[in-house]
Amino acid sequence: MAGELLGKMKDRGWVPSEGTFTTVIGAFVKQGNLAEALRLKDEMLSSGRQLNLVVATSLMKGYCKQGDIDQALNLYNKIKEDGLAPNQVTYAVLIEGCCRNQNVKKAYELYEEMKIMDIQPTVFNVNSLIRGFLEASSLNEASNLFDKAVESGIANVFTYNIFLNHFSKDGKVKEACSLWKRMVANGQVPSNVSYNNMILAYCRAGNMDMAHTVFSKMLEQGLKPNAITYSTLIDGHFREGDAERALDIFDEMIGVHIAPSDYTFNIMINGLSRVGRTSQTRDMLKVFVDGGFVATCMTYNSIINGYVKEGAMNSAMGVYKEMHENGISPNVVTYTTLVNGFCKSNNMDLALKMHHEMKSKGLQLDVTAFSALIEGFCKKQDMVRACELFSELQQVGLSPNEFVYNSLIRGFRNANNMEAAKDLHKKMIKEGVPCDIQVYTTLMDGFLRESKLHLASDLYSEMLSKGIVPDMVTYTVLLNGLCSKGHLESAYKVLEEMDRKGITPNVLIYNALIAGNFRYGNLEEALRLHNEMLDRGLVPDDATYDVLVNGKVKAKGEDLYGVSSKEEATWCGGFGLSGDAIV
Repeated sequence: MAGELLGKMKDRGWVPSEGTFTTVIGAFVKQGNLAEALRLKDEMLSSGRQLNLVVATSLMKGYCKQGDIDQALNLYNKIKEDGLAPNQVTYAVLIEGCCRNQNVKKAYELYEEMKIMDIQPTVFNVNSLIRGFLEASSLNEASNLFDKAVESGIANVFTYNIFLNHFSKDGKVKEACSLWKRMVANGQVPSNVSYNNMILAYCRAGNMDMAHTVFSKMLEQGLKPNAITYSTLIDGHFREGDAERALDIFDEMIGVHIAPSDYTFNIMINGLSRVGRTSQTRDMLKVFVDGGFVATCMTYNSIINGYVKEGAMNSAMGVYKEMHENGISPNVVTYTTLVNGFCKSNNMDLALKMHHEMKSKGLQLDVTAFSALIEGFCKKQDMVRACELFSELQQVGLSPNEFVYNSLIRGFRNANNMEAAKDLHKKMIKEGVPCDIQVYTTLMDGFLRESKLHLASDLYSEMLSKGIVPDMVTYTVLLNGLCSKGHLESAYKVLEEMDRKGITPNVLIYNALIAGNFRYGNLEEALRLHNEMLDRGLVPDDATYDVLVNGKVKAKGEDLYGVSSKEEATWCGGFGLSGDAIV
């Protein structure tokens, strides 16, 4: 409208005044039409008008809205060079813009600069900075600024709410309650947003009773719950697995004539999918859509994810097709979820099909999806395809994580290719990828299977030197390997170490010890271990009795393979078992 009037003025030969240019440029910035605003600015200058502070500030705001903070700061520097003095509005625009564009450091510099210029910062400036610091995970800086704002009396209820929300999202109830008390003590009256944040804190902490207590206090104070209040409670109950209570809250919300938002609908869909009631979401979605809800990609992703978790891949693909029919394009999350689902159901052909379709649309799998594909092919012992995907992962600029390496190392172990597994371990160390207990346990298991005791011993020492504590799986692998190779003395030292650490051996460990003793003719010791197992409250499984029966037969007539005393000593020393402890 303003642009049309300006055009008519020029058609009649009238030269717009500085005020007219200023108004119209500001209007275009508000409309999000920065290009036209900049064109008018150039026209304004060419007509002999000077760039004023209001126009410059409007243009800075336009740049900030588009995320072009560098251009906004360039204009800011230019007007200062031209002798224009920024005012409170200019600083507010730039501080807010810098914070929203993840440049809180520059925002704080501007904040300090405005104070030097004797321009008093407003609570709006402070709130922008606190929010920016929190989003940048600079809690100390945010806390210091908050404390100064409280001491100076500038902080308002919005200031407190910013911090309340920060604590609430992480379920930090103690911190949120402490801040609430401070807010009330300083004369600030909690708002709807304040109560919503406290409800969120208790919901995220899993304390739904206290969440409802805060809800009741909110009503007592005469405040009206809104869609966010009810949505938070609904989400809280779904997170706790209480779908019936969540549905009751939704019905209550409708009963008090509070219109559910799209956020509410998505919570309902996601919540039901999360608790294994995905089929119910299909009918509910139809009802929601009839009521005006516009399903988004996120909505369909929740349903697809629910079906994938339930192993209902046909239903998941049905929703995927429905997305296409409704004109909604699947995103990275959609494809990643389907790829994971097909990998888990061992349907690698369809997993690859999703991968290829994704690439054809210019989308790229994330590390998690690549990990699922690699794991799937490793399970099928198709290490060629797994390695091809490993190479592709790196070619597209992604860095393999410990899960990817775990899958490949485990795959090569199962394929009896420990050289390749060892090379991957070296690559992990070179690339700085953390080697966790699973990696070490898998490698030790593989080398023990191949009777490469020295390599297994070196890995065990390396694991301990990194402060990684063996778990039950590691101990099981060690004892099984030691017993199967005849290192019973070393096996018992491992068992003693487990006892000192308060770790109770499991059935698998006893089975390995019993089998080892039977194999070497120690029938009495094998039976003693069986009785000890019963005394510890462990229930023998079929394998235990197979060992007992078969072991007795083998011990009577089978030649036992021997292990030299030199090899035994080397094994014990390498695993730190020459003394009384493993470590």
